[in-house]
Amino acid sequence: MSERFFPDSMPPPMADATTLPWWKEAAKHRLVVQRCTSCQHTCLPPSPVCSECRSTESDWQEVSGRGEVYTFTRVHRPVAGNQELPFVIAVIALKGSGGVRMMSNVVGVKPEDVEIGMAVEVIWEDMSEELAVPRFRPVG
Repeated sequence: MSERFFPDSMPPPMADATTLPWWKEAAKHRLVVQRCTSCQHTCLPPSPVCSECRSTESDWQEVSGRGEVYTFTRVHRPVAGNQELPFVIAVIALKGSGGVRMMSNVVGVKPEDVEIGMAVEVIWEDMSEELAVPRFRPVG
């Protein structure tokens, strides 16, 4: 198991038919974005229909897991019991993803030290054998 950043009482993410393939790749510690096979547009979270050309055909493109903090907020109210406060929720601009941004947490740094433009890389939090959640930490 990986290092844990959030308590077990944290609600697990919800998966449906559209997002389940993404979560299966995440369980293997692979960060992927959805790519339309018609127009090559990339997106995250996954969608049943391409927002650019309306195609329903897509595949998955692995990305490096590196990026930068696009914007963030420090949260001072717990979502789950025994949660360490404050924590950071950020939008990460993923490098090599065709402009995709994803929401996650920035960990491994004091919340007051997080800043816009900070270089980050993915780190995986294994919640169980079937569930890994991507978090981001400062590069270096």
